[in-house]
Amino acid sequence: MDAGGGPLLPDSVLYEIFLYLDHVDVLSVGLVCQQWRAVARDEFLWKELFYRYYRIAREVPRHPAAVSWYDEFQRLYDTIPCVEVQALTEHNDQVLHLSFSHSGCLFASCSKDCTVKIWSNELDISLQHSSNMRPYNWSYTQFSQFNSDDSLLLVSGVFVGPHNSSSGEIAVISMENFTLLSRVRNKPYDVFGCWLNETNLISGNLHRIGRITSCSVLWLNNAFQGIESENVNVVKRLFKIQNLNASTIRTVMVADCSRYDSPDLLLDYEEQLAASSTSTCPVFDLGSDSEEEEAKPKQTPEPAVQELPDEGGVTAEDGLQQFFDDIMEGRVRPAMTEAELETKVAELFVRNRTKPPELNLLSPDSTSKTKYLIFTTGCLTYSPHQIGIKRILPHQMTTAGPVLGEERRSDEFFDSLDHVIDIHGHVIGMGLSPDHRYLYVNSRAWPRDCVISDPMQPPPIAEEIDLHVFDLKTMKEVKRALRAHRAYTPNEECFFIFLDVSRDFVASGAEDRHGYIWDRHYNICLAKLQHDNVVNSVAFSPVEQELLLTASDDATIKVWRSRRAVRVQQARKPRPRKLLFSWLMNQKS
Repeated sequence: MDAGGGPLLPDSVLYEIFLYLDHVDVLSVGLVCQQWRAVARDEFLWKELFYRYYRIAREVPRHPAAVSWYDEFQRLYDTIPCVEVQALTEHNDQVLHLSFSHSGCLFASCSKDCTVKIWSNELDISLQHSSNMRPYNWSYTQFSQFNSDDSLLLVSGVFVGPHNSSSGEIAVISMENFTLLSRVRNKPYDVFGCWLNETNLISGNLHRIGRITSCSVLWLNNAFQGIESENVNVVKRLFKIQNLNASTIRTVMVADCSRYDSPDLLLDYEEQLAASSTSTCPVFDLGSDSEEEEAKPKQTPEPAVQELPDEGGVTAEDGLQQFFDDIMEGRVRPAMTEAELETKVAELFVRNRTKPPELNLLSPDSTSKTKYLIFTTGCLTYSPHQIGIKRILPHQMTTAGPVLGEERRSDEFFDSLDHVIDIHGHVIGMGLSPDHRYLYVNSRAWPRDCVISDPMQPPPIAEEIDLHVFDLKTMKEVKRALRAHRAYTPNEECFFIFLDVSRDFVASGAEDRHGYIWDRHYNICLAKLQHDNVVNSVAFSPVEQELLLTASDDATIKVWRSRRAVRVQQARKPRPRKLLFSWLMNQKS
């Protein structure tokens, strides 16, 4: 202040000076006087600090729910669950998966120690129950999911069968008394399984047709397998999908289309509303699905093969016979390998034996009461490199009706996929946003312009993990892929890394001994969470996104809370009077 009480420096000069400070110093100088405080809270100043500190492109607008740049800076700095508050060490082997109940009161963990553990999510997390699956010939537990009312828990694991053969199995556990209600075979084991509704779950089965051709059958199962009635099935076939080139269906999940129109967060800020867009991702009609013991010489779609051209009205049978005649008379060139021959025959055979896709998924009426079955698949090689999407209609959401599903004509032996998203890389993780509007996909990219000549020899994969985001309402990829996390295992050893999405954040594990958190709106990495080994799974609390769990090969589950949540918890803890008094004395001195 000058002698007359006025400021020595005008606000504009202070503003220019404060631009050279970081956010900590700006907050400090704001304590000097009222004038400095007013300048230190200037919105234009905090806008500059925000873009500079978080390294965000200037064309990215502020979060739609933000009321000021200062508050938005504080949100990203103060509400990220990056403070370790507890480490759970009750597992004695690698922890593979974590899942919260919808209420957030419980969570489950799966491990190589072959147990599924149920935890009580309180201020200090405690173990509530542990189920050992070894008596059922399981090798380990790998995945779990609570049903919509949290009364049942689906647990997926690897089952050891005759002659040490391994496939998968799904168990359903009651949350009322932790009793085992039912067990369902699941093949291959990395289908994992998922709930369709409160009492019905989806499992898979795989049937070999040739050396590199097979058929995936997806089944709807009643969680209460003890129900026996002439009119009520405990199982019903949903879809028969044909697989080519050693590919299989894996990692199934269900998206509820009815929730799209009220998203928590719209990600396409460049076009404002991506929902109004009519363009779609590449869509391939992969005639697919095959049955169990019914099918023999049948196989399905091809990689990015749109539709096989109609050769002048020639039927599939005529085309197949012509192909055989060409082989016998030496007109097929160049010479085909055994694998190429098997794939070509399968394609021709199934061409007119596939049920056509449903109506356009993008039509306004298509999302009112339906759900999407989403899974990883492929068409070029055994490593999963595509996302398949199949609509589940209301009448298919119950086990009522014929066990083998609706009657099929001979030309509808297989089910085609309604949409296919080509990732051009090895898919190692998927997760849905809470509103089921966006699908997040972890993948390790193939080299650009690579050519796959042998389905048993997939291309090498990158160490960098790309986290893609797809809008399931428009079937478009939105934003650029997120990066930061890495993986090192080759194709044949590559394993699933589970990710999770909250209202504002997305988190993923990685093989580089860290978990990662990104902001969904700004597309920036906000935190790295340290472990001593591979981080396999992450899980946000569904009711409190400032709480995150991470599970690792180091056999621990770590609990992370935000700086703000930690301060609140510490404030609630009673302090001894002596310590409080000494703190007051220190303040006075």
